[in-house]
Amino acid sequence: MQILSEVDKIKTVENGSILTPKGFQTAAVAAGIRYTKLDLGVIFSEKLANSAAVYTTNLFQAAPIKVTQESIASEGALQAVVVNSGCANACTGTQGYEDALKMRALTAEKLGIKDTYVAVASTGVIGEYLNMEKVAAGLELLSLGNANEDAVAFQTAILTTDLMMKTCCYSAEIDGKTVTIGGTSKGSGMIHPNMATMLAFLTTDANISSEHLAAALKQVTNQSFNQITVDGDTSTNDMVLVMANGMAENEPLTPDHPEWLTFMGLLGKSCESLAKQIAKDGEGATKLVEVEVKGAVNDSEARWVAKQIVGSNLVKTAIYGADANWGRIIGAIGQSNASLNPETVDIAIGPIKMLEKSEPQKFSEEEALAYLKEDFIQIFVDLHYGDGQGKAWGCDLSYDYIKINASYRS
Repeated sequence: MQILSEVDKIKTVENGSILTPKGFQTAAVAAGIRYTKLDLGVIFSEKLANSAAVYTTNLFQAAPIKVTQESIASEGALQAVVVNSGCANACTGTQGYEDALKMRALTAEKLGIKDTYVAVASTGVIGEYLNMEKVAAGLELLSLGNANEDAVAFQTAILTTDLMMKTCCYSAEIDGKTVTIGGTSKGSGMIHPNMATMLAFLTTDANISSEHLAAALKQVTNQSFNQITVDGDTSTNDMVLVMANGMAENEPLTPDHPEWLTFMGLLGKSCESLAKQIAKDGEGATKLVEVEVKGAVNDSEARWVAKQIVGSNLVKTAIYGADANWGRIIGAIGQSNASLNPETVDIAIGPIKMLEKSEPQKFSEEEALAYLKEDFIQIFVDLHYGDGQGKAWGCDLSYDYIKINASYRS
């Protein structure tokens, strides 16, 4: 089921943010974890919010991930999330876990809430300990607000090698009430499918249980965050977290609610927007690449083929060089092990047909070169094997990616 089928009911909230849904505040400070930049932030809900998260699939899950899992498992609800950049607090053993617990406790004390109502997230260099003195001092300086500059400050504090903030905000009418979702994320490198590559935070005033929210988030993640890749590496820290405080006062949302698909579309559009912004901001990237596959045996295989194409280093380098080498695309399709007929595949790069029923098509190299020099590239594939369809997003692979990652710690 394509959950974005309800997009006609969804409105973009201009200049909206994680603070647009009712009842949320943020704060951020430069605690000195990463020089003089903003590096410590909090999202706070005035009311206890039913919450859900999906986590990295990397086996070396960082301490903040474990602490957040424990918080959500306690009651399925949160009132705050605290985030630092500059230090991942990953692969730091017992001390790292104790530091994450202390970070949670200090935040709870500052906000006057239970420890287990706080989620913890960290991003940055792996294998280094958090400077807890700086964390503690920074938390004391936090001053919550709900102005646009407060949202911008938080969105800035979570960035590492990112070149831009990622944010979105959408609303829809449910039960005659305006339900809003705001989101922000960070991610530029170590981006690869299976929800292992970024931090993303979504706030909503929707009335929904943590159980149904978790199921919804898992489904939309498979069609959004799990469909992006920059470099094929998965991180130790990252997650997508949603807080729903119910302040829109709609009837409780369940799969039986008549407007359940509207909510799913709202959540799906939010996650897709953030996922595409991450792919566009890939380290060293010059182009956003979207691959659309149809005609697969099912949606799952269509998404897998799309990921294989957008994740291929040969495809990515060809796009960087504006080389219309469709052979690299067909090679990626063949490596996917998807169900297909090798005699019925169509490939187009933008409006230019390259392959039809697996037969090469004549095309203008000049026209292809001009298209591939644009900053948004689309690749279309039709396997003619079923009704499955799916998309994936990524970026080109440039010389700058190597420069950035060769000197990441310095």
